[in-house]
Amino acid sequence: MMPVLHLTNVQLTQLNHETWCVTAQVNDLSSPVGISNLWNDSYWLSAYPSSHIVFTELRHFEWHYHAVQKPRSKRSIARRHRQEQRQGVRQLLQALLNKLEINDTLDESSFPYRLRQSKYYVCFSHTAAHNKNEFNKKSNQNIAAISYSKIAAVISRRRPAGIDIEHNNVAWNIVKRFYSDNEITILQTLPKNQRNYIAKLLWQIKESFIKVHQYTLAQGLGIDYSDVIPTLTDDINKDLITISHTNDQSNYQIAVLQVDQTVVAF
Repeated sequence: MMPVLHLTNVQLTQLNHETWCVTAQVNDLSSPVGISNLWNDSYWLSAYPSSHIVFTELRHFEWHYHAVQKPRSKRSIARRHRQEQRQGVRQLLQALLNKLEINDTLDESSFPYRLRQSKYYVCFSHTAAHNKNEFNKKSNQNIAAISYSKIAAVISRRRPAGIDIEHNNVAWNIVKRFYSDNEITILQTLPKNQRNYIAKLLWQIKESFIKVHQYTLAQGLGIDYSDVIPTLTDDINKDLITISHTNDQSNYQIAVLQVDQTVVAF
């Protein structure tokens, strides 16, 4: 059984009166910090539509000493990260429920996930990241092995919501393979850096709606979301971008939380 994970940089956003999303970072090292310590009474959340709360410190620390272990294989490291991500999103969900004073448990018997009693819809996302810019002066090598995971969760009362957190750009050859002709045509008119960033956001939007509607991957990636590109480019400097997806008959909203590199369809 894995120990309680050390979640940092916890950020909570209330998107409307019935939808909340939360993101955090899972460091490679575990810590005995409990769930209750994630939410400090000295911090508070303002009202939606846009509200962020950033936790960058904890009141108490406990020091633990560990014997030096042999280097782990890439496969074991990847497996460990997947386990941490799986545990981390559930730990993050429980912290959110505690904050909102919702006494409930997760039903994982079918998709989309729901809370057993209140019937809130639940969706998770996670992504691996690396401190590629860090440099080990002693070995003169980049510290690529020092990694962490970013995790996210969303709960929604009325209908399924989708969430996707992602740090990596999408390769242009993948864009040309899966995106619609309209999307590619518009993306090709943008400066390269902006093109790459908007292409990543489109991928996250597609992933979010795949989770909402339970599309297959190929089906979901091929759907045309070119109608949202003008708003994404016009509002690219905003911390929070909100868009109505006009091509979706169910009138879903899209939220882009740029600081968290997270997209939510709700």
